[in-house]
Amino acid sequence: MSMSAGWYLRRLSRMGPREAVGRVGDAVRRRRWRSAPPDRPDVTGARFTAVLPAGTVAAVPPDAAKRLVAEADRLMAGHAEYFGVVRDDLADPDWWYDPKTGRRAPEGYAFDVPYRDEDAVGDIKQIWEPSRHQYLTVLSAAYAVTGDERYAERVAGHLRSWWAANPPLRGVHWVSGIELGIRLLSWVWIRRLLDGWPGAAALFEDNPVALDQIWHHQRWLAAFPSRGSSANNHVIAEAAGQFAAACAFGWFPDSARLRADALRSLDRHLRGNTFLSGLNRELATEYHGLVLELGLAAVAEADAAGVPVPATVRLVLLRMTDALAAVVDSRLRPPRQGDADDGHGLVVDGAGTDRWASLLATGDAVFGRLDWWPEVTGTDVRTPLLAALVKPAGPSVTRPASRPAHFADAGLTVLRGPGEIWCRCDGGPHGFLSIAAHAHADALSVEVRHDGVDVLADPGTFCYHGQPEWRRYFRSTLGHNTLELDGGDQSVSGGPFLWTRHARSRVLAVDTAGSPDGGPAHWCAEHDGYRPSVHRRRVELAAASRELRVVDEVRGPHRAVRLAFHLGPAVTADLAGNRARLTWTRDGEERSAVLDLPGQLSWRAHRGESDPPLGWYSAGFGRREPATTLVGTGSTDGAEKFTTVLGFHG
Repeated sequence: MSMSAGWYLRRLSRMGPREAVGRVGDAVRRRRWRSAPPDRPDVTGARFTAVLPAGTVAAVPPDAAKRLVAEADRLMAGHAEYFGVVRDDLADPDWWYDPKTGRRAPEGYAFDVPYRDEDAVGDIKQIWEPSRHQYLTVLSAAYAVTGDERYAERVAGHLRSWWAANPPLRGVHWVSGIELGIRLLSWVWIRRLLDGWPGAAALFEDNPVALDQIWHHQRWLAAFPSRGSSANNHVIAEAAGQFAAACAFGWFPDSARLRADALRSLDRHLRGNTFLSGLNRELATEYHGLVLELGLAAVAEADAAGVPVPATVRLVLLRMTDALAAVVDSRLRPPRQGDADDGHGLVVDGAGTDRWASLLATGDAVFGRLDWWPEVTGTDVRTPLLAALVKPAGPSVTRPASRPAHFADAGLTVLRGPGEIWCRCDGGPHGFLSIAAHAHADALSVEVRHDGVDVLADPGTFCYHGQPEWRRYFRSTLGHNTLELDGGDQSVSGGPFLWTRHARSRVLAVDTAGSPDGGPAHWCAEHDGYRPSVHRRRVELAAASRELRVVDEVRGPHRAVRLAFHLGPAVTADLAGNRARLTWTRDGEERSAVLDLPGQLSWRAHRGESDPPLGWYSAGFGRREPATTLVGTGSTDGAEKFTTVLGFHG
């Protein structure tokens, strides 16, 4: 997807003067580096000392180690899956090849590569993901657990291959700072986990090619940080990777300065990217997980190197962990909100390891769990490794005495009912910063689960680049459980990661416990995305009747209405008129519910339609499957209320 002149003008309009000036400086620096790239200073006597404490690997639970080794053996056989594309070429990868489109990225100066243009480059996510080298951290962890040198030798071979194929500033892997930052963090952990292998020093600190790569990665990150309207999760990854490398690979004359600069950036942007409640300001749950992983990994490096960390860094990570514990459902699944691209900060676990349970387990080990936290089941490799490096928390801070259900600053509310009914209501801001890059047009949407099963589902993300019609659909208003007017989105898109007008939402009333006399828990909010009309929604959850009531009201002139309810992929719907009987299976037991839809609208079920897209669910980036979407069409004159009732039976 190449960017038009109009896109550049729209993008420029969302920048402040300081950001625009900084980007001009970046352009000048890129031009200068084309002809005269900086030279690495000489290094003598480099030694790696940021090792794991004795006994750490022995603390890895046996079942987690078993999953890790099984994953490592699949990788050794060349098998991997990235974003729904199965690969069998990872034994000897072509670092610039995209197996999804069959294209290979062009060579040349990094900043000349049109990485957004899938026709010229291929699917950039498919090319970038293996080069984060997180599969090599898995192989390195397998070596640490087993002592089998086959894993270490494969890691060394692949690193040498990558370094040879991707010299500094050449090619597609030198374009995006988040990729460089995460890659540096992977290299730190690869070196740490290979410490017992006789070839580790020759691979890293005694290897001029490795030293060149590490220094140029750090120099790049110092020169081209994400700025202004782009300072979201990317800048966290850049700062965390830079800081980790400057701590663990502090062999260069400027390592202390880079370390200090990166720590200041990490501290500032962790606070800037996080609400005081602990939720991530992008309101994209998977990026909450990514930022939390990156922050914990950075603190581990600081403590391993004896570098003092501002108290605000640990405080933000603590709040993020408590917020995650608060919002997950009965199966430890957080909301599906905003963009999600399956990005991870540090990967040392095998398939089948629950990401969110792992983060909560690490939070328990680092900060200590609260009484209201959900019980964490399952094991992982990462938690004992991080916990061995992170020092115990400092002075105690005030933490929630009971489980929060309403996060006023983020506009996120969770209503809970019997039978593990979980309902997320969205009345928050439209994303983060002026471009709201990872936001969806989902104001006032609801997401409902029963015992962890998506009943009214957030359909997900599916793609970023290359398939504009699918990108538009999955982040559209129609693509969420909310109301659309006159066939348009509540917020106006200016490109795949750019919103030029943001709907403004406000929560009018909330009571997550219900009244003492048995009245329902409720939430009410409105947004102005369809000015001059206002969409107001009220959601009530009655514990006694196990019934969820959604009332939509449009205040304003006559408008065409479409009201959508997206069902999870496990749910079957039998629609008759304005009533749908829903059925699904959980743990071998059939469950059911009845969805009574507003009678003023004409209802139709859609499933797996492509022209235009409608009736889809994306469980992960690059993957989609048909799912039923119920759409009601009609109109409003500003006086009607549209009432939907979801009643659970089993």
